Amino acid sequence: MPKLPKKYNHLLGSVAQYPMILVEPGVFIMGDNQSEYDDEKPEHLVEITQPFYIGKYPVTQAVWKAVMQEHNPSQFVGGCRPVEQVSWQDIVEGGQDDSVPEAFLDRLNHDFPSQVPGYHFRLPTEAEWEYAAKGGHETALSSEHIQSFLKNSQPTAANLYTTFAGSDQLKEVGWYSQNSHSETKHVEQRQPNELGLYDMSGNVEEWCLDWDDTDFYAKCKEQGVVQDPLNVEVGLLRVLRGGSWINGAAYCRVSYRFSWNPTYRIAYLGFRLVLAPVQ
Repeated sequence: MPKLPKKYNHLLGSVAQYPMILVEPGVFIMGDNQSEYDDEKPEHLVEITQPFYIGKYPVTQAVWKAVMQEHNPSQFVGGCRPVEQVSWQDIVEGGQDDSVPEAFLDRLNHDFPSQVPGYHFRLPTEAEWEYAAKGGHETALSSEHIQSFLKNSQPTAANLYTTFAGSDQLKEVGWYSQNSHSETKHVEQRQPNELGLYDMSGNVEEWCLDWDDTDFYAKCKEQGVVQDPLNVEVGLLRVLRGGSWINGAAYCRVSYRFSWNPTYRIAYLGFRLVLAPVQ
């Protein structure tokens, strides 16, 4: 396969576009042993084995409307604001009710297919999301770090990554309860992280592909270095990441995990796309 460009700007006709950034393969430490929340433990090594693109920012209302024929469920209206009040089912499966009879991803991949051969749009896995939030290949572990972690559990996630996506100070990179004025904000208004990604901490929480499982990290830890993990064991809830405008800082950390019923819609739930090899 020819070398992929570092950036990809996906056009949706003449009305909208969605810029994406290449995330190259690498190994990172997932989780945070210093967290007060047990479901962020234990820290474990994850290898992302294939390059993928991830949205520079959450899917905006302009992008959603271009795909969904002007339908806009958002409470805080604005083309450059993230779309919100969208459920996991609206994005992936459709048919939750008459307002979204067909899934966003089905329409996107059919009506506005990727121009990257062999790649299509989907939600990120929880591991892909955290890898990108922690800086992706820009902060990936060296072979020495990998061996040290396997032998001595060093370095730790706290040694390597910022607390939030791009900074230890949330006000620099995200909109949250202390600065959002109780609403979503236009994307790209705070500082980006190491990959050039915006709003991965705060603004809207972002749906991921995985089912929620509080024991999943322990299962991954047993494998030493787990490749491209995705929890497919059917449960009740789907994973959310990143925190939102309504949350305090603790919920906007790069390692924080949350989940909701996949049919849940509220004004702080949105999503970000990845463009990845078709499985």
